[in-house]
Amino acid sequence: MANNLAIEERRQQVMAQAQSMTDEEKVFRHKGILYPTIMSPIENLEALRTLEARQEDVVLVAYPKCGFNWMVGVLRKVMTAATGKTFLMAPPHLEFLSPDIQKALAQEASPRLMATHLHPDEMHPSFREKKAKILVMWRNPKDTLVSFYHFMNKNPVLPNAEWDKFFSDFMSGEVLYGSYFDHAEAWEKLFNDPTVKMITFEDMKEDLARGIREVSQFFGFSLTDEQIQTISGQSTFGAMKEAANNTHGKFSSVVFRKGEVGDWKNHFSEAQSQQMDEEFNKRLAGTKLGALLKYDTYCK
Repeated sequence: MANNLAIEERRQQVMAQAQSMTDEEKVFRHKGILYPTIMSPIENLEALRTLEARQEDVVLVAYPKCGFNWMVGVLRKVMTAATGKTFLMAPPHLEFLSPDIQKALAQEASPRLMATHLHPDEMHPSFREKKAKILVMWRNPKDTLVSFYHFMNKNPVLPNAEWDKFFSDFMSGEVLYGSYFDHAEAWEKLFNDPTVKMITFEDMKEDLARGIREVSQFFGFSLTDEQIQTISGQSTFGAMKEAANNTHGKFSSVVFRKGEVGDWKNHFSEAQSQQMDEEFNKRLAGTKLGALLKYDTYCK
C-alpha cells in the first residue's frame, strides 16, 4: 500500500510539472536522439553508463508502442510464477529510473527484470559482455506509428502531435528514441545470437499461450501448462487494460489504447502507406527480422 501511495504521489508531481512546461520543453536531445524530459532526464541517462547487467537478468527491449507495457506485465507474471519473486508496480524502464533507484537496482537480488526503449548502441556494454538474455518485441511499423501518435497526444508529459507532421517525423527518426528502422537494422545484426529472442506483437495476439511458453523457455523458466494458461488468461490485452485501472490510474488509458492489428488503415493516406512500403523495402526487405514482421500480411 505504501508503495502504491508513493507511486500515486510521484504521478501527481509529474502531472504538475508537465502543466508548467511548453511542448518544446517536454523533450530534449541527447547524442542526437530525442528523450522525454520529465521521464528520462539527463541525469538518468548519464547514470545508466555505470549500471551493469548480469547474466541472470531478464531483459526486455522494445521500440515505443510495440507492446512493451503488455510484455512487462507478462514477464512479471512469468517470473513470479517461476521464482516466487514479486515486483514493484513502478515501470522497470531503465531510462525512467533516477540515479538513486539505479543504485538500489544494482544491489537487487537476481533475477532482475530490466526493460528499456533504448537503441542497442545506447545500452551498457555489459548486456552483451555478460550474455544477459534479451527479449526484443516488435510490431509492424504502420500500427506502431499510429499507436505512437495517439500516445503523444494522450500523454500530458509529452508534446502534442499533428498527424501529417508526426508521420514525417517518424519516417525521419525525429521522434522519441529515434528511428524505428534504425533500431530494426541494429537488432537485425543480432537476429541469430542465441542470447537474443525476437517476438512480435501480432504473434502474441494470435496465440498468447504459445508466446508465453516460448518466452518462458527462452529465459529458462519452467512453467506447467496450467500456469501458462493462467498467465495467458490474465494477460490478454483487455485483461491487462482493466488491471491497469488499478495500477496506473488515469494513465491506464494512455498506456493501453486499442491493442489492435490494422488500425493504421484508419489513419494512413495512400501516399503515406506507399512511403512506408518503400522505406520498409529499402531497410528491411529480405532480412530475417523483415520476415518475422510479416509486412505483407499486416501492412498491405
